[in-house]
Amino acid sequence: MKKGTLIVIEGTDGSGKSTQFARLCQRAQGENIPFQRLVFPQYSEPSSALIRMYLDGEFGQKPGDVNPYAASAFYAVDRYASWKKVWQNHYEAGGLVLADRYTTSNAVHQTSKLPQGERRPFLDWLADFEYRRLGLPEPDLVLCLDLPTDKAVEMLRRREAATHTKGDIHETDTAYLAACRSAALEAAAVYGWRVIPCLDGDGELRSIDEIHHEIWQAVRPLL
Repeated sequence: MKKGTLIVIEGTDGSGKSTQFARLCQRAQGENIPFQRLVFPQYSEPSSALIRMYLDGEFGQKPGDVNPYAASAFYAVDRYASWKKVWQNHYEAGGLVLADRYTTSNAVHQTSKLPQGERRPFLDWLADFEYRRLGLPEPDLVLCLDLPTDKAVEMLRRREAATHTKGDIHETDTAYLAACRSAALEAAAVYGWRVIPCLDGDGELRSIDEIHHEIWQAVRPLL
């Protein structure tokens, strides 16, 4: 079976994933590179019902109130629905797929709930569950945006003020966000993701254009 190419933008909340994903899609479109665009979770689809209940706090007010295996299943089922309904044919025909989040987000958000000694077994279970048991494709490249938690929280609060919204149970828990950053870096080492730092050597935020340039340089050889 001919396989396509799957490229994922990942990172903790507030790291600028949506901005960089939009820039990547615009760049590919501007260069007339055909691709399928995916954003996870699919909040407008029925397959995300359990995710929305979880993030709205219906199963508990803290992320840790739902164990990582259960929460991972919520997100995995949503991705499986997307795979079967939206992009399987495109991918299996050799097409390019660009994704804002993917199975990688379970590795970041759910691993963070576990003590250090249980993290690697969970990552091994997760890869087996999503890629082998459910049959979802493994990414060819994962670009993980890394931003220190204090800066990420600042960006999240600024976004909430600008949009007059309140963050979900992930976004409003600073300790959880810090644990997610640690888990993201650990998962990156285990899975071989490419980490893209969002701060320069002086501890200042890099420009959107500078980060996009680094992302494009990593992506271009696969297109």
